[in-house]
Amino acid sequence: MTVVLYTTLGCHLCDQARDLLLTVNQQIDIHAVDIAEDDTLIAEYGERIPVLRHGDRELAWPFGLLDIQALLSE
Repeated sequence: MTVVLYTTLGCHLCDQARDLLLTVNQQIDIHAVDIAEDDTLIAEYGERIPVLRHGDRELAWPFGLLDIQALLSE
């Protein structure tokens, strides 16, 4: 299972999001996308990171373990 993590360098909340993901599922494949490399991504996610994407669903910060479990179960 792969989850996209929209992030940027030095984002401590993004580090927390990664830790939460790994708490829910240690085998999960996290594909980190640095939004700083793309103006379109900055416009879409700049104020909301960290954002998790699984399939066609997104989960923006703040979120917790139960939110991540729900995202991954659908």
